Amino acid sequence: MKAQSKLYFYFAISTILLVIIAVWSLNTGVYDFGGKSAFEILGKVVKGDPNLSLSDKYVIWEVRAARIIMAVLIGSMLAVSGTSLQGLFKNPLATGESIGLTSGATLLAAIAIVLGGHFKQYLPEMVQFSLVGISAFLGALFAMMLVYRISTSGGKTNVVMMLLSGVAITSIGFSITGFLIYISKDEQLRDLTFWNMGSLAAATWTKNIVLIIVLIISYLVLLPKGKALNAMMLGEKDAQHLGINVETLKKQIVIVTSLMIGTCVAFSGTIGFVGLIVPYILRLLFKSDYTFILPLSAVCGSILLLIADTFSRSIVAPSELPIGILTSLIGGPIFIAILIKFKKSLQ
Repeated sequence: MKAQSKLYFYFAISTILLVIIAVWSLNTGVYDFGGKSAFEILGKVVKGDPNLSLSDKYVIWEVRAARIIMAVLIGSMLAVSGTSLQGLFKNPLATGESIGLTSGATLLAAIAIVLGGHFKQYLPEMVQFSLVGISAFLGALFAMMLVYRISTSGGKTNVVMMLLSGVAITSIGFSITGFLIYISKDEQLRDLTFWNMGSLAAATWTKNIVLIIVLIISYLVLLPKGKALNAMMLGEKDAQHLGINVETLKKQIVIVTSLMIGTCVAFSGTIGFVGLIVPYILRLLFKSDYTFILPLSAVCGSILLLIADTFSRSIVAPSELPIGILTSLIGGPIFIAILIKFKKSLQ
């Protein structure tokens, strides 16, 4: 009970911090509301004030509020997916980027953007509407299955093989994506640049609804897995002795993380290192206790991405710096720090 109370306390503190950052983000921007605060305008939008100008309503609701919610949702899902993969593979370097999921999602999304016009008309209307999103999900799933097959032998997953196969798949994926960029038209080239650098500028409430549905489904599966992932840290055989169905756990995490990463890539492009940074920081505070790390990563991922997005649209205002550049700038040094720590542990 004491541990549970401690979790609730940290979760509440993190949530309060997230709300404070969301308030700051809502009030940050180059648009002038005529001396009024962003919250006054938001209040009028909620109340349906007929005297509110269409430009004020559009900026506060369709641009800033929608973008803040998307940052919260995508940041949360990327962090939880990274945490889940690290628990599954028992390695702090296992993230969607390092094992090829992001590359696979980006590749199939790129194929849908550049070549989709040649076969889209033969698909059902519902599939046509979400072709890029479906492609990104399938790309992440195929990449995860391929990495898992290559790195697993005799029921045991070799972490070094997993990371090396992830590097190989990432290399292949980005090379094919590079070829697609070469043959793409101007409009397709702009879309592909968006995928590769990452951005939340295309946020809409329709996309947020899809993200919320994916998040709810995914979290119902993943968030209760804290104890199971703690058992996995002891080894697969010990986890089985403790009553954990290891193969079912692996399949659930593989499919759900592929769903989350594929959906995030479909809507925001490639935003790297969120799944690496957040679990690393939480692991410094709570060691490798996934009953703490897993739920807290859901909130802390939102905090990280919301801060990064707010800076990305204000550092070079009125232009926008791609958010993937900022997260990579933060994540690169942390990745090196993890490698140095791992090297010292080997000695």
